[in-house]
Amino acid sequence: MNAVLQPRLTRRSMTVRDLDAVVAVETRCYSHPWSRGNFTDSLAAGYLAEVLEGGEGELVGYFIAMTGVDELHLLNITVAPAWQGQGHGQALMAVLQQHAQHQGLAMLWLEVRESNQGARALYRRLGFEEVGLRRGYYPAAVRREDAVVMRLALSEARTPRQADALD
Repeated sequence: MNAVLQPRLTRRSMTVRDLDAVVAVETRCYSHPWSRGNFTDSLAAGYLAEVLEGGEGELVGYFIAMTGVDELHLLNITVAPAWQGQGHGQALMAVLQQHAQHQGLAMLWLEVRESNQGARALYRRLGFEEVGLRRGYYPAAVRREDAVVMRLALSEARTPRQADALD
């Protein structure tokens, strides 16, 4: 039997020094990516922002979330193309949920493109429910795309374990 060794993954707070790599991944992943200014403003505002790195220091993924009154709102979560399909998005979501639960927050919110069936399926598997639609929320090639609003009631959510592997 051949064993495939997974590189050690580490997570840490995102800093301005990460923005070149973050913007490069963002640009590869999305037709309408966040700008460097969006990331800079989020860091300056003190939003929760973390990166996940591979064993060689390569950027695996990241998220940015904004704390509100009794809730956490996920603004951006992305996994680099070479690392997709390996559970890293789910692991980052588990980290995000742990942050919210440790802060005693009641709800985790997000918006997702209506056409992003893969992400919507992941969020549903994690216990999120679709609760609304924001018409014309996202820019698109031809016209603006609707966003599906999803929420996870943290008092009812099970404690994530996948995040432990990223500590």
